Amino acid sequence: MDMSDASGFEGLRGELKLAAPMARYTTWRAGGPAARLYVPADLDDLAAFLRRLPSKEPLLFVGLGSNLLVRDGGFRGTVVLTHAAAKRPELLLGRIYADAGVACPKLARFAALNNLVGAEFLAGVPGSIGGALAMNAGCYGGETWDIVERAMTIDRAGALRSREKTEFDIGYRHCALRAGGRLGEDEWFVAAYFKVPEGDGEAARRKMKEFLARRIAEQPLQLPNAGSVFRNPIGEHAARLIESCGLKGLARGGARVSEKHANFIVNPKGAGTAADIEWLIETVRAKVLEKTGVELQPEVRIVGEAA
Repeated sequence: MDMSDASGFEGLRGELKLAAPMARYTTWRAGGPAARLYVPADLDDLAAFLRRLPSKEPLLFVGLGSNLLVRDGGFRGTVVLTHAAAKRPELLLGRIYADAGVACPKLARFAALNNLVGAEFLAGVPGSIGGALAMNAGCYGGETWDIVERAMTIDRAGALRSREKTEFDIGYRHCALRAGGRLGEDEWFVAAYFKVPEGDGEAARRKMKEFLARRIAEQPLQLPNAGSVFRNPIGEHAARLIESCGLKGLARGGARVSEKHANFIVNPKGAGTAADIEWLIETVRAKVLEKTGVELQPEVRIVGEAA
């Protein structure tokens, strides 16, 4: 199949775009184009699309585009965009069901409105459910897989699977299949069922308001960013280490290390390139290692080709 055009995809119900600028689909507002970008209409449509892709086609699933940096040369493959503003969680047999493209704060609000407690921390996760599952995202003392009962995945052949929590190796900002298959390469999350107990929904909503107030006070939410850039080392905070090395405000091009929170890199007005942001990531890592002996591990995923 010639992947340079849209031929071969007739009859699908989703939207296929060629040379799609990934700066529009990432929260850093930087990055080159994806050769192709597909927005599936639903899971059946996604399965049909995947069955038509060549088996060796590079494939990247993207939700809200947080924790993702696409280099300026772009992604020479196909991006599947799972996020859609109209997607909503729903209650099914006492569990919350959410597609991978549902924004994490939306699930937190849905739970509280239904007097279910324990998902409030997701209000502070600036991504979608698919990404939260893939990296076991968390904040304010909670982690995604604390409340997941089972997840749905799809493979390159378009086959859907229901997988129990016990089938995954889960840790701090980590999730992998225990036996065979590579998440993000052979299988991708498309949905999950969350087990959240009944409780005081009003108290949960108050807690989420407190979390939001803390985020506004502590994080540069008004500027394009990708959330925390580095994982917290055991017993330490990445932001403290970065600040201790005098790196707040370090800039290149239009991007800089946030003066408000040292573990954020901001890109005001999208003026910085992906290369600027990647340079900052690597420079911060090198300086912190040199001065503290701690090697910071990025939370963000970097893909694509240099310009």
